[in-house]
Amino acid sequence: MQFGIFTVGDVTTDPTTGRTPTEHERIKATVAIARKAEEVGLDVFATGEHHNPPFAAPANPTVLLANIAAQTERIILSTATTLITTNDPVRLAEDYAYLQHLAEGRVDLMMGRGNTGPVYPWFGRDIRDGIPLAIENYALLRRLWTEEAVTWSGKHRTPLQGFTSTPRPLDGVPPFVWHGSIRSPEIAEQAAYYGDGFFHNNIFWPMSHTKQMVQLYRRRFEHYGHGGADQAIVGLGGQVFMRRNSQDAVREFRPFFDVAPVYGHGPSLEDFTRETPLTVGSPQQVIERYAAMADEVGDYQRQLFLIDHAGLPLSTVMEQLELLGGEVVPELRRIADARRPAHVPDAPTHASRVAAAGGGRDMTVHAVDEVTGASPEVAR
Repeated sequence: MQFGIFTVGDVTTDPTTGRTPTEHERIKATVAIARKAEEVGLDVFATGEHHNPPFAAPANPTVLLANIAAQTERIILSTATTLITTNDPVRLAEDYAYLQHLAEGRVDLMMGRGNTGPVYPWFGRDIRDGIPLAIENYALLRRLWTEEAVTWSGKHRTPLQGFTSTPRPLDGVPPFVWHGSIRSPEIAEQAAYYGDGFFHNNIFWPMSHTKQMVQLYRRRFEHYGHGGADQAIVGLGGQVFMRRNSQDAVREFRPFFDVAPVYGHGPSLEDFTRETPLTVGSPQQVIERYAAMADEVGDYQRQLFLIDHAGLPLSTVMEQLELLGGEVVPELRRIADARRPAHVPDAPTHASRVAAAGGGRDMTVHAVDEVTGASPEVAR
């Protein structure tokens, strides 16, 4: 099972000091957090995509992830949302294949529609087309990665005629794709149709809703012939704040929770922790709560935690990473490995997908002389 963290990149005032980090400080801190995540033994670092304040998460996540790839060796680099609705599939195909080469395959994507309505007109789209855009754009993206010359026409972009996306995916195997959704059954259906992963970022939702969405995806995954329902590839979101003493954790985290840009000024901390996966307490409390998630959704493959939200200072985030990587994740990994049946797969990696494809292939597209029809090497 893969464990990691994701960031939404918010630039939020620390309510205990009144200080707001600059965008520059927040961006550099994000890189430091990713490096620390690898240092403490986590498997995944993921970043969201935002185009509006108060977020400094990258508008183009490949820039951040490429920078992190150059400073790490093992950790998988993922998007926590790639906006399949407002990004052009041609650009996505090119950018993420390029990143895949730079990161030696340590890349996957989480496709999503986003939760900010105004982003659609900013990119010339209509929010009422959200689901059709997600379906059409992703269908094209898959073809761009798997076919060398794509001829295509659709409703939401100009046609393509014999178009080849470059560079080609590393080893002939595109990045693995998760479809992230909180509330849209159509997206769970899309993930199941293609045999891709389904990520339910349930940090705002009760487990009863998460269970329904995951069960739908599992049933449809089996329906489309990709394997048994219990073999479907599932990921969950989560959020934690830890101190040795649970009372200290609650006291320290409360002012941050109360003003958080995503859920602040709403339910009380007590109500939110009761109704959602947010767990504020000791490492043992986090272990017990997250070990029980599989009792509701079945054995799953990826668990990501949000730990740097709401203005928490970098030093505190680093302390959270030490507890997560040093105490919580090793125990959760042990529990997950012990309970998972042998026929339930691990989370896909580039290496495992290359092996399943029978080995890597050189997908390099060579230029062809327009007169002779031969490649430059032959022409010489």
